[in-house]
Amino acid sequence: MKSKSWIATVSGLAIASLVLVAGPANAEYAYSRGQSKAVYDYARVVSAYPVVRYVTVTTPVEECWNDVQHYSVRNRAPGQAGKTLFGAIVGGVIGHQIGSGRGNDAATIAGSLIGAAVGSESGRHRGRSSRSEYSRPVRRCSTNYQKHQEERIDGYDVIYTYHGRKYSTRTPFDPGKKLKIRVDVRPAS
Repeated sequence: MKSKSWIATVSGLAIASLVLVAGPANAEYAYSRGQSKAVYDYARVVSAYPVVRYVTVTTPVEECWNDVQHYSVRNRAPGQAGKTLFGAIVGGVIGHQIGSGRGNDAATIAGSLIGAAVGSESGRHRGRSSRSEYSRPVRRCSTNYQKHQEERIDGYDVIYTYHGRKYSTRTPFDPGKKLKIRVDVRPAS
């Protein structure tokens, strides 16, 4: 009976050794093929310092104020239109008397224009025209640009401990008291 028990023991040891050898080899194969599942745990955060960057920000600022605009209006003397009309009629009659034949119409038109100009100038110089000065409120605005510095946080430099060892990393957020970490487990070669 010793031989059966000896065969059973040897067979059991052979199977156990195969499992021990094949297990890590299979794990290495699964890891190298990307089929292993990630393992996550939490580490205690020792410190987290913000990484600060200063930027210059330009802001448009519209400034408005009330102002006074001065302007003047020229008042024409009464009767100036009548003098212009009278000058045009007299000029037209004189031009009609000077012209003859085909040039008669052209001379009449030229005389009317010259007479109107002379009558208008006469009315300006002789008539009393006046200027009235006025002012009105006007709102004026201009855009100016103001620059100021702002702090921007680019991330956090974090120091944490895991199983008694210290590690450091940079995170885009403040992790708080615990940091979720990925534990990389693979067979040693």
